Amino acid sequence: MLMPKFLFLLCGCLCPLLLGAAERPRPTEAAYETRVKHERDGIGKFYFGREIAQVMGHQAAGWLERRSREDEERTDLLLNALELKPGDVVADVGAGSGYFSWRMAQKVGPTGKIFANDIQPEMLELLMAQMRKRHVEKIVEPILGTVQDPQLPANSTDLILLVDVYHELDFPFEMTRAMIKGLKPGGRLVLVEYRGEDPAVPIKKLHKMTTAQVKKEMAVHPVIFERLIDVLPQQHILIFRKAATE
Repeated sequence: MLMPKFLFLLCGCLCPLLLGAAERPRPTEAAYETRVKHERDGIGKFYFGREIAQVMGHQAAGWLERRSREDEERTDLLLNALELKPGDVVADVGAGSGYFSWRMAQKVGPTGKIFANDIQPEMLELLMAQMRKRHVEKIVEPILGTVQDPQLPANSTDLILLVDVYHELDFPFEMTRAMIKGLKPGGRLVLVEYRGEDPAVPIKKLHKMTTAQVKKEMAVHPVIFERLIDVLPQQHILIFRKAATE
């Protein structure tokens, strides 16, 4: 059956629009590579030459809540650097036991919202127990994500925070693309990673990242590097911003 001429012309006009609205393919430079020989704590999958680290399981949640963490990492300085305001909507991606979720909830207050994302249901159960203990369960919304999508509402968040998480993402390109969708125009994507440039930082190699490596991996996404904050004893704070208009 032949397509009527006017329908053919209509499809010809719409196809470019539909293609533009569709998911852009992953750039060739952002390809994944699998290698047989790899580090013991890696998954054998490489991205921009970096081996992706294994995810920390919920069994190690106690380490996230250790009493020495604030002094070791100066988490108070990190929270101040985020410059959160009452009413802000924040996503804590890879939230784990919720160490930062409840602290950020106190910053954004009852008019704000914290999306606490993790891929492990067990972590979210631990997290919400913490939120109830801290009386912020009405501010914090748990979200079970996947390895490719944090499942954040589109254009919903002012800031997305990943603390020692990005280097463990199985699909860093897809996850970052999905996170950017969740940001409001002008929203900030904040990556906190142990400094890969510093051999004195007592963390396994695959669980550290250099500033140059982070910038290289973010360069394939529609975000602008805003600034590097180096006030923490062992970690970088790297801030990227989504364009204010799309």
